[in-house]
Amino acid sequence: MSDEPGIRRVAAQVFGRVQGVYYRASTQARARELGLRGWVRNRSDGSVELCAEGPAVALEQLVAWLEQGPPAARVDRVETDWHEATGEPASFEIRR
Repeated sequence: MSDEPGIRRVAAQVFGRVQGVYYRASTQARARELGLRGWVRNRSDGSVELCAEGPAVALEQLVAWLEQGPPAARVDRVETDWHEATGEPASFEIRR
């Protein structure tokens, strides 16, 4: 668990046209710009799932970005679940 104040963890699932439109790569780039750690991956149901950790304000900015996504995406909805930070992983990666 992270001891830093204001550090949180958000798990999100993004629904819509979010696969095959550079959603994962764009999410990774945005998360890294915000200094966040975590991962993003495609799910078999056509959605994208991610988990990110960092300052709460940066996580809120990421969630706001997820609702738009990259230009070719169409986001229908984003479901989020907030948790205490765990300190893992060390960077932001795309998982397969």
